Amino acid sequence: MPGSRVNADVWISEYMTPYDVYQHGVVRILAHKRTDYQEMYIVDSGVYGKALVLDGKWQSCTGDEFLYHEALVHPPCYYHGNPRRVLVLGGGEGATVREVLKWKSVEKVVMVDIDRDVVEACKQHLPEMHQGALDDPRTELVIGDALEFLGASENEWDIVISDLSDPIEEGPSFKLFTKEYFEQCRRALKAGGCFVIQAGPTAPPEMALHVRLVNTVKAAFENVASYASHVPSYASPFGFALGSAMPIDLRPDPATVDKVLGEKTTGKFKMLDGAAMLGLMNTPKYLRDAIEAETRVYTLDEPPKFFGEGIGRR
Repeated sequence: MPGSRVNADVWISEYMTPYDVYQHGVVRILAHKRTDYQEMYIVDSGVYGKALVLDGKWQSCTGDEFLYHEALVHPPCYYHGNPRRVLVLGGGEGATVREVLKWKSVEKVVMVDIDRDVVEACKQHLPEMHQGALDDPRTELVIGDALEFLGASENEWDIVISDLSDPIEEGPSFKLFTKEYFEQCRRALKAGGCFVIQAGPTAPPEMALHVRLVNTVKAAFENVASYASHVPSYASPFGFALGSAMPIDLRPDPATVDKVLGEKTTGKFKMLDGAAMLGLMNTPKYLRDAIEAETRVYTLDEPPKFFGEGIGRR
C-alpha cells in the first residue's frame, strides 16, 4: 500500500469477532511463560508501548492504560465519597492499585491475584504501570483465589474492584463473572459500598457479554450503571458495570466532580475530570436499549465465555 511502513515482523492476532482481527505489532518479547493458570507475554508493541497479554488477549499497555484504569477505579470511589478500605480482585499490572492510592482517604488496599508469576513479571517489566504502588505501605498483596478470599469477607470493604482477565473458558477467571460471585462481592461491602467490574467491549457486534454482565450485576445490586471508556488498543469502547445499594447519579455535575477530585485525591489524572465523568456515565441509546431488553443472568452453572483466544504469528 503506498505510504505504508511496517516496523514489526512479529504480530499478535487477537480475534474480536468471527470476522474481525486486531493485529498488534511486537518489537520485542520481554517475558513469556506458561504459568499454572495461563499463558503470559509481556511485549514491547512499538507505538502503544509495553503490554501484558494473557492467553492471547491484550490486557493493557503503557500507551493508553490510563483510559481503562482511571475509568475503572474513580467512578466507584467518587460515588462512595470517602473510601478507606478497598479490595482489588485481579489487577496483576498494579495500575488499579496505583489509581486507588490517589484517594487520600484510602487506608488500606488489598490486591488478590491468583497468578504470582504474572504479578512478579509485571513488577519487573511494567514499572510504568504500577509506579511502585505494590510496595506502598497501604498495599497488601495476596496471591490466592478471589472466591476463597471473598468467602472470608463480610461488611468489610468500601469498594470492591473486579479487575479480572477475560472469561476465557480455559482461563482462571470465567467463574468470576457470575451472579454467585457478584453476590459474594455484595456481602463483602460495607453499607454504602460500591462494586465495579470490567465488563467487556460495548461495540455493537461485541456487546452481548457486557449487556448480560450488567443484567447479572442487577441480580445482586439494587442500583447498577453501565458505562464505557474508549481504549484504542482494545479496538472497541470498553465497558464497566457499577453496582451499589445506594443511588447512582448518572448526570454528575462536572463542577462538583472537579471539586471532589481536587479536595480528595492527589489530582494526577490524564483522562478523568468532571466533564469526562459526565461523558462516561451517559451510555448510548443502543446499549441502554439492549440492557433493558436483556433477560439472561450468568451463573456458575452457565457462566460467560469470552470470544476467541489470540495467537502470536511471525
